[in-house]
Amino acid sequence: MNLPARAIQSQPVELYRQQPHNIEAEQALLGAILVNNEAFYRVSDFLEAGHFHEPIHRQIYEITSQIIRQNKVATPVTLKSFLPPDLAIGDLNVPQYLARLAAEATTIINAEDYGRAIYDLAIRRSLIGIGEDVVNIAYDAPIDMPPRAQIEDAERRLFALAETGRYDGGFHSFEDALKNAIDMASAAYQRDGHLSGIATGLDDLDKQMGGLQPSDLIVLAGRPAMGKTSLVTNIAYNVAKVYRGELQPDGSMKTVNGGIVGFFSLEMSAEQLATRIIAEQSGVSSSHIRRGSIDENQFARVVAASREMARIPLYIDQTGGLSIAQLTARARRLKRQRGLDLLVIDYLQLLQGSGKGQANRVQEITEITTGLKALAKELAVPVIALSQLSRQVEARDDKRPQLSDLRESGSIEQDADVVMFVYRDEYYLKGKMPKEGTEEFFKWQAEMEQVAGIAEVIIGKQRHGPTGTVPLQFEAEVTRFSNLVRRDHLPESYE
Repeated sequence: MNLPARAIQSQPVELYRQQPHNIEAEQALLGAILVNNEAFYRVSDFLEAGHFHEPIHRQIYEITSQIIRQNKVATPVTLKSFLPPDLAIGDLNVPQYLARLAAEATTIINAEDYGRAIYDLAIRRSLIGIGEDVVNIAYDAPIDMPPRAQIEDAERRLFALAETGRYDGGFHSFEDALKNAIDMASAAYQRDGHLSGIATGLDDLDKQMGGLQPSDLIVLAGRPAMGKTSLVTNIAYNVAKVYRGELQPDGSMKTVNGGIVGFFSLEMSAEQLATRIIAEQSGVSSSHIRRGSIDENQFARVVAASREMARIPLYIDQTGGLSIAQLTARARRLKRQRGLDLLVIDYLQLLQGSGKGQANRVQEITEITTGLKALAKELAVPVIALSQLSRQVEARDDKRPQLSDLRESGSIEQDADVVMFVYRDEYYLKGKMPKEGTEEFFKWQAEMEQVAGIAEVIIGKQRHGPTGTVPLQFEAEVTRFSNLVRRDHLPESYE
């Protein structure tokens, strides 16, 4: 129903909404800095000229910061020569306005509080800017920016905004450093295995690596059928199974043991991955589970394993063909909504780059590995990325992988903090079986007994620790890796 003209005229005109700002706080802080330059160092770690709402205040703060950083004194007298002489601020000229700022200054004690208030208002203005951009772009609908790309861009900008301006920069006293070191040692003491990083549940591997370290990009590579996915699902489950968090005074959860795991399964579906983990934990072959050829006892074990799995914080994204930008956006969202302590990507070569200006696959892989390393640092969590090896391994007599066997190895080897290879001699030896009853057969049989059920994790690169080979037990039927029971670790037997 249309309103009459008189009714339209009688409706109040909507007032223009000003962006949040506080001119008085800006004036008081600038005055405090001009009266006592030490006030600048209370705010310089987090406050920048762009955070001021008033343009003349941005200019004053920028020039003042340059003067102070040159070990000179910034006062209304020294500052006025760097500002335009014909500049008028209301009824005041430059010298008069600077003198007014100094006269209305806050004390140096309150300088940081005023600075934080100015910063918080600037963040709110940035939020408004992001919101306006989202609305305007959605209305305009550019051809080169589909809705999904706009969502990812908005998430990236919001996450970047959330991560900026932390007030924890600059020098710390040695007492604070000692406290942080003790806190880290205490956290390591409380964790399983007393490790500085997240325990994988594989003792020998943890001893070699000290656990999975935050901000590390860990590349796990191997030829097909070596057990890469099995090993990483074992690790992911082990980490999630022992997760324990503590509620902090601010309402957030702090991980005390284990961790919340995000798993990008680009190759297998979530159901296939779940079936594999059920097989690992129940000891019932996944092929038997899929075919339904299990007895009552086995079914009970499968049900018990699935019930335990339902309680663990392991989140799976089965979307295929993800770009590095999409993966990054989803990982940020998971950390923000549910928390995140370990991220797994299966596998690296199935990811896509941005597709802009890339001449070949090598450049695309470089973009992906650089993006994954940046993501590990940004989220402060270890990222495990699986990778395929080139076929040149098969041409050698000794088929143990080397760093040079990595596909597009330059960027992977350079960006990764840790590079590990999975190798099973049993797999290759099984294909060389000679004719039964011959001397070669008995020799082959003896060799098979030595390597049966044994896998090697070869640490080819470790930025913060030693390289070497870690033997593990591998049960092919249920694709399960576990600690290797060695004879030299068994107790003495008495006969």
